[in-house]
Amino acid sequence: MNINLTLIVQMVVFGLLVAATMRWIWPHILTAMEERSRKIAQGLAAAEKGEQELTEARDKADAIIREARERASHIIDQAQHRANDLVEQAKGAAGSEGARIVAAAQQQIVLDTTRARESLRREVASIAVGAASKLLGREIDARTHADLLDKLTAQI
Repeated sequence: MNINLTLIVQMVVFGLLVAATMRWIWPHILTAMEERSRKIAQGLAAAEKGEQELTEARDKADAIIREARERASHIIDQAQHRANDLVEQAKGAAGSEGARIVAAAQQQIVLDTTRARESLRREVASIAVGAASKLLGREIDARTHADLLDKLTAQI
């Protein structure tokens, strides 16, 4: 192979091209690459920080949900205790009201029974006096009649 002048000129032009590229173009390429590398590093750091914040937010949300469930459970327990207390109070009030109504009814029964006995005694005494006066054939005077009724009523 023959080295001629064209090959040497091409090598010189190639060397000048490499030197010019290294001098004026290469710094701009390196700057752009470094800028891009820095942006990628910042993006990765931001993504990592975002993941940490997401993890912390999930932990906080779980804690808040757990606390809310505990509070809800506590409130439900209190409501059940209060409901049971109200039921017991209502049972007690109903029992005392029932006892009062039964006592009033018993008093009314005793009073009605006493009235019925008195009425029955008077009727029996009146019938007895009427029968006695028919047997005797004469009318007994009012004073004697009242005395006789009182005696009969006391005996009955």
